[in-house]
Amino acid sequence: MTDRELQEHIQNALDWEPSIDGADIGVSVDAGIVTLRGDVKSHAERATAERVALHVYGVKAVANDIEVRLRDEQRRTDTDIAQAVVSALRWNTMVPDDRITIAVTNGRVTLNGNVGWEYQRTAAGNSVRDLAGVRGVTNLISLEPQVRVMDVKSKIEAALKRSAEIDARRIKVEVADSKVILSGNVHSWFERNEARQAAWAAPGVKEVDDRIAVVP
Repeated sequence: MTDRELQEHIQNALDWEPSIDGADIGVSVDAGIVTLRGDVKSHAERATAERVALHVYGVKAVANDIEVRLRDEQRRTDTDIAQAVVSALRWNTMVPDDRITIAVTNGRVTLNGNVGWEYQRTAAGNSVRDLAGVRGVTNLISLEPQVRVMDVKSKIEAALKRSAEIDARRIKVEVADSKVILSGNVHSWFERNEARQAAWAAPGVKEVDDRIAVVP
């Protein structure tokens, strides 16, 4: 697939996504590396555009240079945003909100603290992303697993083999303490993301070093 063809596929995918206006987003491609530019009305739209691009077959990586420019009616004070973030985290049953602190500056939210699982860190970021007035989210929440790392390598390899979306033979798993190193190659970004999620799901994992190459 040529870069021009890949560019057209991505633009079509953005146009097909109902939650964003594809006309606001420019796409350029160089050797499978995609750059997104333009202005959108919320951080949620920015994140959605990146997700859509990553799921297009042939994409190796995405550089998201999209800017969030709020309309006047969408603007909120940092105090209002902070209060909304606190409420959103409190109402999300997947998030241990008592272990998370927040800071808001010019509409950009920073999350700190520590949790036991990657899914909790991800849930916290997703809870904040869609709030009105948020222009960006920096998720600095760290992981402090409450379980001991035992047979992590075999558990991850078994999870990869169970997934219908992953060719486990193409992925190598190494474990050093609580850090998992993934290497090898897959055919799409979606498959790479599935492998990364399988690694994060193992008990005791604090870090995933994803070295998997996307080779369409």
